[in-house]
Amino acid sequence: MEDIAKMAGVSKSAVSLALNGKTGISSETRDRVLEIARESGYSPKPRAAAAESAVKSLSFLVFTNSGIVLEAYYQQPFFRELIHYIEDRCRSKGYSLLFSSVDMEYFEREIRTLAEDNQSDGIILLGNNLSPEEILDISNRLGPHLVVLDNCFDKLPVHFVSMNNFMGAYQAGAHLCEIGHTEIGYIASNVRIQNFEERKVGFYEALHEQGLEIHPDHIFAVAPTMLSSQEDLKKQIKAYMESGRQLPTAIFCECDYIAISAMKTLTELGIRVPEQVSVVGFDNISESRIISPELTTVHVEKKRMAHLAVDLLIESIEQGVEATSKIRVDTRFVERDSSRPPRSSAN
Repeated sequence: MEDIAKMAGVSKSAVSLALNGKTGISSETRDRVLEIARESGYSPKPRAAAAESAVKSLSFLVFTNSGIVLEAYYQQPFFRELIHYIEDRCRSKGYSLLFSSVDMEYFEREIRTLAEDNQSDGIILLGNNLSPEEILDISNRLGPHLVVLDNCFDKLPVHFVSMNNFMGAYQAGAHLCEIGHTEIGYIASNVRIQNFEERKVGFYEALHEQGLEIHPDHIFAVAPTMLSSQEDLKKQIKAYMESGRQLPTAIFCECDYIAISAMKTLTELGIRVPEQVSVVGFDNISESRIISPELTTVHVEKKRMAHLAVDLLIESIEQGVEATSKIRVDTRFVERDSSRPPRSSAN
């Protein structure tokens, strides 16, 4: 369906409507989709035949193009690892895993289509870019067998499995304080989600306990999904340095994407990491061990989160458990080569 949608220049939900003979699209669009499907050798299985060969299945549902979750989300390191563990757990429990993605631009229309066509037993929703209102709307429409992964809103009667963002960022802040940093900077995502807000609170709490604060001039903001150096960050740092001010001796970044991008940007500006500026990230994606120096970061237990989400969903399906759960998985701090004591402390 994704291939046909790309070839026809329409959304995946439009392809679904065309293949299922439903209203909601023009006759021209329907004819184009069906013609491309025929040319591509696609033949839809009759529903009766599909029912006969049905196996237990779960759906992994993603809302893309939000500034955090890209259309090619399966290529983003954090989500790639998460999906791998979810697939393994589903297989071990006798379930197949189906994938569905929805463009945020067509939220209302595609949720309606999903509600009509969904034939899986339950849904794991990647919810880190969704608001409480959107999650509740999805839950009400797609049924009771839903687990939201990588987000948590305590006020909603929905299953959630998330990481302990506060704890992880607190660990990062405590580390920088322990090794002697007092002038500390913060690079935030310019796209805000619940996870980043919780990390900000945790990091600030660690500094506050040591009597430290982050100077407003030491706060920068960049795109959160680029692993390359960013021209915007380069401009911010250049302007800061040209004003005659000293850079902070350490910087915390809200995710590893930002941290790796920051390290590359600093290097291009002739600033050495960690000799001049220590850098700490969050997530421990596989790329954090490839970059030089290796990135000090917060390890997220992706495997544990994935297993809990699958198990919680299957329990809901097979045992009819009605009480919802909120599960937060603690983090682990990983010290590598991108952080060290500031020069004065080292001397």
